[in-house]
Amino acid sequence: METSFSSSLLSFPSRIKIHPTCYLLSPQTKPLWRRKMGRGKIEIKRIENQTNRQVTYSKRRNGIMKKAQELTVLCDAKVSLIMLSSNDKLHEYTSPTTTTKNIYDLYQKSKDTDLWSSHFERMLEELKKQKDINHRLNREIRQRLGQDLNGVSFEELRRLELKVFASKEVIRARKDHVIKTSTETFRKKIKNLEQRHNGLLLDLRAKCEDPHYGLVDNGGDHVYESEMALANGASNLYAFRHLNLHDGGFGSKDLRLA
Repeated sequence: METSFSSSLLSFPSRIKIHPTCYLLSPQTKPLWRRKMGRGKIEIKRIENQTNRQVTYSKRRNGIMKKAQELTVLCDAKVSLIMLSSNDKLHEYTSPTTTTKNIYDLYQKSKDTDLWSSHFERMLEELKKQKDINHRLNREIRQRLGQDLNGVSFEELRRLELKVFASKEVIRARKDHVIKTSTETFRKKIKNLEQRHNGLLLDLRAKCEDPHYGLVDNGGDHVYESEMALANGASNLYAFRHLNLHDGGFGSKDLRLA
């Protein structure tokens, strides 16, 4: 029976194959264990959605960084990678065995070119412009001070006069503002001192009217001087008479503060 089954298998057409699990498959059909669910190809164009674009950039950036590190380790290559996102955020990688400047130098040497010549020329042009501006401003300052007026035409003198006049008006306005502000400040200080002076006078009069306190009358202008000194807040004031009520009211004592 085994012989008949083998002969029957040989009699199948060549386009038919026997699956190990006894299923018949055509040559165009791949076995289930050989099928792969691969990612579909995407069209290479700008991603319109900003979130998806940022996610894609982040993933592919990490992949490129990983490949650069692998090249450095596996092949002993000198790799310098610089990337700028759409938000101008910088990401870079340089092999540990080199620097970005060395990479630039090697690039210039291999290409027989100079990357800095054009940049240096632009810097020289910018420096020349700044020197011209500085020279013009210094000359204008000297002319406003009445210097370096030789060879100046009438129209230039007229324009210079107008500029000086406008500057004078601005300075005068600023001076008036400072004077006004200072005057108001001093007026407030004077008013505050007057209020303080009046308060001290009221306090002094209240103490003079108190039967327990009073100024010592030594004659002459001493009472007036003592009153004014106390009103002005002097700390070494003066003669007070204190009735000694604690001792039974015996007389009075002159109490003078040093």
